[in-house]
Amino acid sequence: MTAHDGTATSTLAPSPDRNLALELVRATEAAAIRAHPWVGKGKKNLADGAAVDAMRAFLRTVDIDGVVVIGEGEKDSAPMLYNGERVGNANGPSCDIAVDPIDGTSLTAAGRPNAISVIAVSDRGSMYDPSAVFYMDKIVTGAEGRDVLDLDRPIADNIRALAGAMGKRVEDLAVAVLDRPRHHRLIEQIRATGAGTRLLLDGDVAAGISAALPGSAIDMCVGVGGTPEGIITACAIKALGGTMLTRLQPKDDEERDKAIDAGHRLDAVLDQDALVSGENTFFVATGVTDGLLVDGVRRSRGLLHTDSIVLRSRSQTIRRIRATHTAERWGDQWLHPRA
Repeated sequence: MTAHDGTATSTLAPSPDRNLALELVRATEAAAIRAHPWVGKGKKNLADGAAVDAMRAFLRTVDIDGVVVIGEGEKDSAPMLYNGERVGNANGPSCDIAVDPIDGTSLTAAGRPNAISVIAVSDRGSMYDPSAVFYMDKIVTGAEGRDVLDLDRPIADNIRALAGAMGKRVEDLAVAVLDRPRHHRLIEQIRATGAGTRLLLDGDVAAGISAALPGSAIDMCVGVGGTPEGIITACAIKALGGTMLTRLQPKDDEERDKAIDAGHRLDAVLDQDALVSGENTFFVATGVTDGLLVDGVRRSRGLLHTDSIVLRSRSQTIRRIRATHTAERWGDQWLHPRA
């Protein structure tokens, strides 16, 4: 795997695919910059709306024929970047799109870490559609977890197995998990092994990806989280050569019945290849606030600074892109919005 800082010259031959990654970064950068004025202002809906407007505007210019598979809900309840929406200018490859203009709207509103703007892309028809099931159980690790972890085994067994595969002591492992009442017992079980926990206030995409990144401070991400976030994470995990195991978790009998009617097997374990079957995936994220994966937007002396990560499965590349933008370009109405 190769790593780039945004300035190095790649040895890969030029292709439209590579250019697509850079176009997608423009959309996440725009969403993060638009959300930045709302950081810590307690208005998560206004932050999300600003990010959506910016992302949509930039996606219109991208050379793809895209369909949003993972968006903000159905058209009637989510008028912005809804499931089934067509994006791009229709002049490029046919793609499935997963978007989250802000993964961590509550984090943004509170001024807390780990809010990111995200786009994931794969070949048309390759993204798993979770339909009505909003939650899934997840285990995410790096390549060492392949053929080692089992979603049906107790978490203690999986932690010990991963520690052995990584050549680490259990006590040196860090396990990320959403800090929710449903996870209280899971957190106790993790700590009982001697491993440490990294409790997340919101947004498990950054933590899941960090668990698979070389040199990360997180070794594993576990627990029940959103299915949309699971699909987005899977695109990144394929690019990192990591391991992801999931199972749908309907929240009630009505959701269970809808899932069965939609043809889902609720006992099936879905790995990253089942969640995203295509072999040419992209994952792009730009920081809104500082976090595990990327730094947040910074403003100084009329300049805006963004930090992004770009992952591509076909070339197995990780690119970090730190960009500087003139604040004047974005206009006062974007940088000083009124509620």
